[in-house]
Amino acid sequence: PHSQKTLYLLAGQSGVGWSANETTRDKIYPNMAATLDTSSIRLLNPVKHGSTARRVCCTAVKPSNSRFLRKHILELAPYTPIVPFDVLSERLGRPTEEIIKLDANENPYGPPPEVGDALSSLQFPHIYPDPESRALRKMLADDCGVPMDNLLVGCGADELIDLLMRVVLDPNDVIINTPPTFGMYAFDCAVNGGRCIDVPRLDNPSFAIDIEGIERAVQEHNPKIVFLTSPNNPDGSLLPSSALDRVLNLPVLVVLDEAYIEFSDPGSSRIGDVLKHDNLIVLRTFSKRAALAGLRIGYGAFPKGVIEYLWRAKQPYNVSVAAELAACAALSNPGYLKTVKDLLIKERERLFGVLLECSFLTPYPSAANFILCRVEGRDAFELKEILAAEGIMVRHYMSPASISGCIRVSVGKPEHTDALHQVLSKI
Repeated sequence: PHSQKTLYLLAGQSGVGWSANETTRDKIYPNMAATLDTSSIRLLNPVKHGSTARRVCCTAVKPSNSRFLRKHILELAPYTPIVPFDVLSERLGRPTEEIIKLDANENPYGPPPEVGDALSSLQFPHIYPDPESRALRKMLADDCGVPMDNLLVGCGADELIDLLMRVVLDPNDVIINTPPTFGMYAFDCAVNGGRCIDVPRLDNPSFAIDIEGIERAVQEHNPKIVFLTSPNNPDGSLLPSSALDRVLNLPVLVVLDEAYIEFSDPGSSRIGDVLKHDNLIVLRTFSKRAALAGLRIGYGAFPKGVIEYLWRAKQPYNVSVAAELAACAALSNPGYLKTVKDLLIKERERLFGVLLECSFLTPYPSAANFILCRVEGRDAFELKEILAAEGIMVRHYMSPASISGCIRVSVGKPEHTDALHQVLSKI
């Protein structure tokens, strides 16, 4: 329709540009500069137009009913998730069993067998779940050594990130972000009308947080929350305890995301310190360790003064019966969880060696279940597409600048590493 014209752009590594020259554009859409809704830009299927181009779609005019929406939501850039497995299968023209997914840090071994048994005998799907997830919180208290009164379960750790911001942030309140890192911190901040101040990490290969920069930002911007991740996604670096202790001394809530902590050295977690610091929050997930990414369940350890208000604000039935049952079943078999963890750590070392052998890849050491690689002497997106054509999916980064031209490879099974090695050796 004329009120909703579509314009195709080209997005390269340097950003977004017009697909037609500006003279042609101005003839077709003379008011484009004033009416273009840049918040509606979204990536479409890659197309061949140079090695780094892909199609981008914009709606040229905002819909008339957008006046009902909150202003900051109209300016919100959409989050770009991983393509679903069935869609990916159709797009690549391959059955799902022939696709090697190394792009989303999923656990390729799947959950313990007890999970399938529990779900197949689910008794009360017609009854609302326990709004307090008591059975799971009791098991988690034993598992992580934190009293259940300090634990809150969510529909993935993502829900807890959003819930915390809804409880803490007033409009235009500030959070401190440390890119490159998990994108949901900045995204949820924008959704909740906050301001995200970036304090970039130090130059790779360390990807260490800039503690002095964080201290200056806290003094200048008076933020409510600092988000830290250990191991960090996408580079896999661990946060030193001394660095966390220094940030904890600042007058700010410190959220430590430990989604990948099980793949690091024993004793690296700081979840027990929530009982010692009234400004420390630690988040965890069942997606990686227990391979329950599809069921969406995570948890957090919170100080007493904060968790009381999270309970008041959370959706009452936020965790499904199936998700809680699966998480409890997974925790009932710690031996399986440890075996899978050990297999992935062992394969991570082997994968690192395979990537290091490749002349155009520079892998960074990782304490997680993925490895970040800088692509040298060739286009990283083109490499991603070459691998995809062979049924191997990896994650590619265009931003921020410190990881532009990098790919991230999840640790899979030995046969997945073999397949990747075979393709890389032919390039």
